Amino acid sequence: MERIKIENKKSSYFIDVKDAPKFQQMEGLETTILTGLHGEKMTMALNATLPGHTVPMHSHKHEQIGMVYAGEAILRIRNEERIVKKGDFYCIPSNTPHGDTCIGDEPFVMLDIFYPLRKDFLKNSHFK
Repeated sequence: MERIKIENKKSSYFIDVKDAPKFQQMEGLETTILTGLHGEKMTMALNATLPGHTVPMHSHKHEQIGMVYAGEAILRIRNEERIVKKGDFYCIPSNTPHGDTCIGDEPFVMLDIFYPLRKDFLKNSHFK
C-alpha cells in the first residue's frame, strides 16, 4: 500500500477557522469570514446567532445559500418560517427579507455562501 505524504505547511486551499478573521455584526451575531479575502468571487462565512438573540429581518443584494452548521433557530425567509437544525439547507435569493431567532442553549451557526462577494464584511472585519 502506497503512503500519501501530507505536508503541514500553509495552503491557500484549506481553511483554518481559528486563523479566520471575525467580527460582530450586531449584538448577538458573530461572523467568521472563511473565503472572499484573496480575490475569490464568493464569500463563505460562519454566522453565529447567540442564545437569546434575534437577527431582525433584513435583505441584501447577495444571493445566500447554506447549511445549518450547529444549533437550532426559527429561520424566517420572506413570509415563511420554520425551525431549522444542524444539517438543514436553505436558499435565500438576493433582496429577499430574512432573519432568525436562536432557540436552545447553544449558538445557531449558519455556514453561508454569498454571491457576489460581501465587501461589507471585509470592511468590518479585522483582516489585514
